[in-house]
Amino acid sequence: MREELKWHDEKADNSPWINALADLRQRATREGHCFQHVQAIAVAIDQYAEKALGNRDYFLNKPYGVG
Repeated sequence: MREELKWHDEKADNSPWINALADLRQRATREGHCFQHVQAIAVAIDQYAEKALGNRDYFLNKPYGVG
């Protein structure tokens, strides 16, 4: 059984698809488009993470270090 992934680590050996989703999830919050469209994309990415990786907060719950 594979270990549940806790968060996205950009330094880990991730597939290009997961890296692209992480990048899109981060960039979506900075775009000036319609809020509902951006929110729908973010929710879809989170739902994909929950289904494929078993963790809905995969792209959000990375612990931040000091500095």
